[in-house]
Amino acid sequence: MRAVIQRVNSATLTVNGEKISSIGEGFLVLVGYTDGDDEKKIDYVVDRIVGMRIFRDENGKLNKTLKDIGGEVMCVSNFTLYGNAATGRRPDFSKSAHFAVAKPMYDYTLKKFESMLGRVASGVFGEHMHIDMSNDGPVTMIIDK
Repeated sequence: MRAVIQRVNSATLTVNGEKISSIGEGFLVLVGYTDGDDEKKIDYVVDRIVGMRIFRDENGKLNKTLKDIGGEVMCVSNFTLYGNAATGRRPDFSKSAHFAVAKPMYDYTLKKFESMLGRVASGVFGEHMHIDMSNDGPVTMIIDK
């Protein structure tokens, strides 16, 4: 599993011009899956994200977690995270998990975030989505498991 975490002031996701979800301060999390991923890996990654201390404290240090600030998460599936652009001009996506494998893992990821935070905003699996966001920092982290 691979996750790209961006600290945001806000994010809004639309599909075909229709607003699907939005968040205020928190994380925009792009997730991708590959062969061998399972619930144990998802549990690890989601726990790391929720506990990540990358929000400023009263001294300006990156020391607060998502829960500390009452932040939100928008989790969006993104199979291109496993794209390989090392050769040629067209990336190879063969390491990305197929739809039938990745969809249940994405659903589990959403449930895991919801169980830890009470709420999670999401995209629409397999759809072409547009995300408008205000990146904060910018602070961007990548977690692989």
